[in-house]
Amino acid sequence: MRHRGEQFWAWADPTLHHRCHDEVLDDGTKIDVQVRLSRIGETQLFIGVYAEQGALIVEESYYSRPQESMSRALVWGVGRARSFAVGATPIKCIQTA
Repeated sequence: MRHRGEQFWAWADPTLHHRCHDEVLDDGTKIDVQVRLSRIGETQLFIGVYAEQGALIVEESYYSRPQESMSRALVWGVGRARSFAVGATPIKCIQTA
């Protein structure tokens, strides 16, 4: 089970349409990338990376990805999550406006 951090709970809104990409890497690290459209039509992105047992490694959210479709933002987010996973990033939470 993932131990979600404050970043996820601040970003979460189950009423908005979203797409997600969940992946378990060879070492057991789990990545969770979600993309959605805000109520005003902006593409938004969440990236979460969790250890094999679910401990938080990193969470990052973007409340605006200007000029990006949901599909394009999702692809970018998956690549970023994978780079966090292989880089042994320390626990941190980042929010960008």
